[in-house]
Amino acid sequence: MPSILPSRLSPSALPPVHSVGLLQPLAWLALAWRDLCRAPLLGYAHGLVLALLGAAILAVGHNRFWLMAGALSGFLVIGPVVATSLYAISRALERGEAVGPGPVRQTWMRWQSGHAGLQQHAGYWCLVRFGLLLSLAATGWVVVSASLITVLSPVPVRTPMDFLQQVVLAHDGRLFALWLALGSFLAAPIFASSVVAMPLLLDRRVSVWQAVLTSWTVVIANPAPMALWAALIVLFTLLGLGSLLIGLVAVVPMLGHASWHAYRDLVDVSGLAPREPAPPGRAL
Repeated sequence: MPSILPSRLSPSALPPVHSVGLLQPLAWLALAWRDLCRAPLLGYAHGLVLALLGAAILAVGHNRFWLMAGALSGFLVIGPVVATSLYAISRALERGEAVGPGPVRQTWMRWQSGHAGLQQHAGYWCLVRFGLLLSLAATGWVVVSASLITVLSPVPVRTPMDFLQQVVLAHDGRLFALWLALGSFLAAPIFASSVVAMPLLLDRRVSVWQAVLTSWTVVIANPAPMALWAALIVLFTLLGLGSLLIGLVAVVPMLGHASWHAYRDLVDVSGLAPREPAPPGRAL
């Protein structure tokens, strides 16, 4: 996977991206399993937190369909943000560093140090800004989805059971097919914008738009592998949700670690300044 790269990219330049084979996402999952085995408690703790959050959403919105739909959409879309510390764990393992609660805590607290003027932390607010963009995207999907169902459904849809009976299990199925098509159409640009953006923002000093454009470049250069990767993400997420959220305990860390390895495989960042220096003797 050769690439021609200057010694240091300009601040506005995009890093080169690599082309990978169709089945390379399976290798990312294998590497994710290795990382999870090396730091199981931290990984499963992330999954447990998200599973409990999902359970709380279901408990509050079980009879308020659009409230639950909005919360779950936001819950799924901001997954890359929640997985930030999983990326940091994979990076630490890659560098041969000791992994414990400390690096995880520092990952979540580091963005708050930006206002103090610390050079190595300046720009960590980009992680927050990108998370807000994803949240806005989730909100937009819920508004569009609610409008579609409200206008086209022959009866009011107020609860999850109404949606199941009147949309999913409807006799002709046209409204459900249209809803799925619209959801896929709106989800595609979100996936393309975020597939490597969060690991890149964590690892290198780039802007949000550099990270998003790099993510789009990755997808354009690897349409078939990225389609498989998106399908695997959806499949594992549905398995996690369909197992009464219990499966999320394992699914969340697996997808988080795999996303880090996807980023490392797809983007050549050797020409970008690191977000923070590696410990002496460790590779960047």
